[in-house]
Amino acid sequence: MFIQTAARRRWRTLIFALVLALLAVVTGGSVAPNGHASSGARPTIVLVHGNWADASSWSAVIERLQERGYTVVAPPNPLRGPSVDSAYEADYLKTISGPIVLVGHSYGGFVITNAATGNPNVKALVYIDSFVPDEGEFLGALTAGSCVSESALNAVPSDGGVDLYLRWAANPPYEGFTHCFANGVQPKEAAALFAAQRPAAVAQFSEPSGSPAWKTIPSWSLIGTSDHVIPPALQEQMSNRAAAHITRIKAGHLSLITRPAEVTKVILSAVEATR
Repeated sequence: MFIQTAARRRWRTLIFALVLALLAVVTGGSVAPNGHASSGARPTIVLVHGNWADASSWSAVIERLQERGYTVVAPPNPLRGPSVDSAYEADYLKTISGPIVLVGHSYGGFVITNAATGNPNVKALVYIDSFVPDEGEFLGALTAGSCVSESALNAVPSDGGVDLYLRWAANPPYEGFTHCFANGVQPKEAAALFAAQRPAAVAQFSEPSGSPAWKTIPSWSLIGTSDHVIPPALQEQMSNRAAAHITRIKAGHLSLITRPAEVTKVILSAVEATR
């Protein structure tokens, strides 16, 4: 009797496992240990940096997302202009199978707004201290009121064009790197950011943005209320226009460095809403 009972249990276990496997195939997702089908694969989170930065600016956010088991990538943003940069990111996104949550910081908002258009895998857009442009808008026209004025920039000829770097020292009305771009960042880290900055091509300031992905893809926006690079009032206007879910925190332009836990929380809110 014991042998027969044990055999039946083994058969039931095998049949149950086969049913779960079949259910996973039918639903297109995974199956949780309790036998219920999950809502689908976790998204890949793609992080896009802005001007005068590189992918390392996301390091603290990447660490937190990876600790939660997410696949995270932070491809380089060429910083040449919306058409070049968005085409590069769009091609990169096409190499990712499954759902994507696309996140942009600062000028990275221009890039994700254009790169996600027409890609059905992009389930959410997240803007961090960011531009959220509409069609036809260009960077130069959206920088009114920014601490990054002409006096902030060091122009360097490059490959037939001009690259723009931020100055370290004050050059009125520019108040200097630590007061404008990196307010709230520890002095030693701000100095390292200045030393490693990647330039913005002057051409990107006059190139119009294309059809915005936020018209069809749900959006989230985190606004640092002490941002001197993109005035918070402008961020509010752009975010409301995109019907974005808005979070406000007391931070400067680099909240991804100074407040990574809060930035991560906003990204995770977008992730959960897409599941």
